[in-house]
Amino acid sequence: MFPIKDNVPTRSFPVVTVALIAINFAVWILYQVPNLDRSVVEYAYQPCEVVSSCPPGTAVGHDWDITWLTSMFMHGSWLHIIGNMLFLWIFGNNVEDAMGRLRFLGFYLLAGIAATAAQTVVTLWAGTNADAAVPNLGASGAVSGVLGAYLVLLPTASVLTLLLYFLVEVPAFLFLGFWFGFQLWEGGFSLVQPQAGGGVAFFAHIGGFVFGVLTVRLFMVRPPLRPRY
Repeated sequence: MFPIKDNVPTRSFPVVTVALIAINFAVWILYQVPNLDRSVVEYAYQPCEVVSSCPPGTAVGHDWDITWLTSMFMHGSWLHIIGNMLFLWIFGNNVEDAMGRLRFLGFYLLAGIAATAAQTVVTLWAGTNADAAVPNLGASGAVSGVLGAYLVLLPTASVLTLLLYFLVEVPAFLFLGFWFGFQLWEGGFSLVQPQAGGGVAFFAHIGGFVFGVLTVRLFMVRPPLRPRY
């Protein structure tokens, strides 16, 4: 289930959303693609560093007080970055329009922090030291905050969605509700079967989304434009 576009216009060009997308792609293409393994070691985030519990021999790069930020602009594959940036492009422009540029940037970064904190707490509580040494990277936690904000602001918007081989119009509250429900399901399953998630940080998605839902109105300075019908 992939979003293609929504039906909500914006008042102005989404400068911050586009800049974030450009930065993510620049980091991926110019820094990560030439040596992906090295980039992950140097600037991905590892929860074990927070409590100094990384197993002996674990490759550790920069300190976690740097990597919590840098990891938000890193990805593990082309599919990873394209998926995250697609969601940011479709849903970020309207959230930026409601918050204004600087507020949206602050919101995005704080959502990423909340997402990282949520994943860290769950990993250190329920996982092993080896689990906590797995590098965390990707914009999905911050983007999840954008999705939570969009749900509150524009629940009745329509999202053109690729569903199997068909394009269908799906109300935003159904699209985002299904997305969040999937994160809850997979996150819960990963607690009882740690390898089931395939390395996806589901609790970062959950934490970012909840942050967006709870705080969007603190950042909003004007309502978004209404959907086109």
